[in-house]
Amino acid sequence: MTTSLAQPVRTTHRPQQLLERLRAVVGEESLLFNPEELLVYECDGFVVDKKSPDVVVFPTTTEQVVAIVQICNEFDVPFVPRGAGTSLAGGCLPVGGGVMIALTRMRKILEVNYRDRYAVVEPGLVNVHLTQHLKGSGYHFAPDPSSQGACTIGGNFATNSGGPHTLKYGVTVNHVLGAEVVLPSGEVVQLGGPTEETPGYDLTGLFVGNEGTLGIATKVIVRLTRDPAAYRTMLGIFETVSDATKAISEIIGAGIVPAALEMMDQGIVSAVEQAFHFGFPLDAGAVLLIEVDGLEVAVDEEAQRIINLCTSNGAREVRQANSTKERLLLWKCRKQAFGAIGRLSPSYCTQDGVVPRTKLPQILEHIIDCGIRHGLRIVNVFHAGDGNIHPILLFDERDAEQVERVLKASDEILSKCIELGGSVTGEHGIGVEKISFMDKLFAPEDLNVMRSIRDCFNPSGRCSPGKMLPTSAGCGNEAPLKQKPGRRAAM
Repeated sequence: MTTSLAQPVRTTHRPQQLLERLRAVVGEESLLFNPEELLVYECDGFVVDKKSPDVVVFPTTTEQVVAIVQICNEFDVPFVPRGAGTSLAGGCLPVGGGVMIALTRMRKILEVNYRDRYAVVEPGLVNVHLTQHLKGSGYHFAPDPSSQGACTIGGNFATNSGGPHTLKYGVTVNHVLGAEVVLPSGEVVQLGGPTEETPGYDLTGLFVGNEGTLGIATKVIVRLTRDPAAYRTMLGIFETVSDATKAISEIIGAGIVPAALEMMDQGIVSAVEQAFHFGFPLDAGAVLLIEVDGLEVAVDEEAQRIINLCTSNGAREVRQANSTKERLLLWKCRKQAFGAIGRLSPSYCTQDGVVPRTKLPQILEHIIDCGIRHGLRIVNVFHAGDGNIHPILLFDERDAEQVERVLKASDEILSKCIELGGSVTGEHGIGVEKISFMDKLFAPEDLNVMRSIRDCFNPSGRCSPGKMLPTSAGCGNEAPLKQKPGRRAAM
């Protein structure tokens, strides 16, 4: 090991001693410390700020996680849990270096109970693998982030992930019944349980979305949702983004709650069509992907109401998927839209703001204006039904001047979300990227309460230091990376 743990870590022990202790817990094959190996773990999906850990360990049991945490405490070393690294806000960036606890080898499905509708899984289980395991059973795990082919249940738990179907079914916290958690002290606690309600404070709800700052989940009890009897999936084609957003407001205003309501503008449609050849109209200003589900006798009537509302708000055509194959291809196009962006630009920056649904026209006008003023091309794909926008700013990160323009435009977009009564994140989290926005969203009293909660569970600040809250706790003499709000990029 050529790097010295003494720089980011407050320890008087030699690095070799720490490695030997960790090696005794997980074995040689589950320990990385060479610089070239650590480069893989220097960032997650937020690639603007980078910091390599000093050591990466791969536990396979709760007992090993406990031992690793206890060793980190003994050596006064910061540690951070990591899942698949699909976070888009620097949630698993090892601020201050130290030990990264990679949970990807803890990927078992421990129990599935169809009668009581729950499953117990390890945190490294890939989201879609649970879906595949449940296929044909009549049940599914409802949260379906666009990255579900790679993201883990533990990551979903940490960031309270969303996804297209959260409009009707809710985000991750609505589908977690309990968890086994290793606290930063090394103590193992059980939160919640397989029943619908447990007495006392809702600590499960508190831990979902904590972004690794309160502890490390080693088992998660998830709720299973019964499969709908029928689906109707539609593609509304509009001349303009404005017409599409008006149709969104009309659909929700009519009291209809689709299972999903997604919008893609012309730029995204063009990239997706090049990638998947579905037959999207390249001259359309925007398309809406709408799905309703439920009883067979009800979905046709609901689908027809949506078709009528789209038509009355300027849709030139509304197509309906005629088979399961067509439906799945439509969803493949939507969920892999971000990957298709590589056809448009060498780099892109994706934002994750939220506004009230009625404010969608205003925020989209602002996004267009930002693109014009900063000389940037911005395309849009987002969860329209719940106001969660994902403007994608296209640029070349090799050009420092372009990067600066992207950062300024991103900040303006997120600030406008706050001005319109929304938030700077709907599902990606705060991580390190958006810490500077927290005091714009919350009063000092609110932030102090959050700090008090964090300090109750994580008093030393060693667990995931420098995340979520605008403080530098837990990094010793080394301050967190300089915050550059609004930055999120991917190659």
